[in-house]
Amino acid sequence: MLIAVLQMQAVPGDVDANLSRIGDAARRAAEMGAGLLVAPELALGGYGAGEGMTGLLPSDAPLVKLGAMAEAHDIAIVAGFAETGEACLHNSAAFVTGRAAPIIYRKSHLYGPYEKGLFEPVAPQTIIVAHGGLKIGMLICYDVEFPENVRRLALAGADLIAVPTALPLGPDAAFIASTMVPVRAFENQIFIAYADNCGADGRFAYQGMSTIVAPDGTALASAPVEGDALIVADIDPDAFAASRERNAYLRDLEG
Repeated sequence: MLIAVLQMQAVPGDVDANLSRIGDAARRAAEMGAGLLVAPELALGGYGAGEGMTGLLPSDAPLVKLGAMAEAHDIAIVAGFAETGEACLHNSAAFVTGRAAPIIYRKSHLYGPYEKGLFEPVAPQTIIVAHGGLKIGMLICYDVEFPENVRRLALAGADLIAVPTALPLGPDAAFIASTMVPVRAFENQIFIAYADNCGADGRFAYQGMSTIVAPDGTALASAPVEGDALIVADIDPDAFAASRERNAYLRDLEG
């Protein structure tokens, strides 16, 4: 299956503007033949919206519109949003097709005082969706930096992990995007679609460098540090059978 990753500079607090940009990317990705689009962390409301973060329920109009866009273009979409919980917000991602209720993943590892002051974490979840012949897991940004999270999904049978991201520009960010994420793919022999924010929003500047990584650690597609980008790659697990045979980490876990 061909998949697409959207790197975008979200508009803080402007859900309609961000939805429009995701919808345009969904249209363009579908025209290229993609069956899945992955958008960044908190893409609907903008990562830097702070106390103005709009909390949504999965049944609220923006998520319904996102699903309608997915259905109209015959493409599944994974996008980050702030989810209204019981007296709290969750940093969440929705998998939508428009043909069924959204499937929601909630971030388990919150990064830094900004996120910890806005959101409530949840215990690590194993959320895997079957789509287009693939088993797709979901994590959000900092979650993928913990090897246990990726290994858990790999052991549960995931072929691909979709990772909406808001990696801030910093001394270690390029290493995370260019080295750590490929290592996570390699050590679990799975694909990773890493969709970062880009630019700056008044609170944060972002690393960009969104990427789609293969099980052998190679980047199938990559975005630059600066600027919106739509990247695509073909996800074919059978093409990496030799890599899995050489690097049988999951099979050899128990000796």
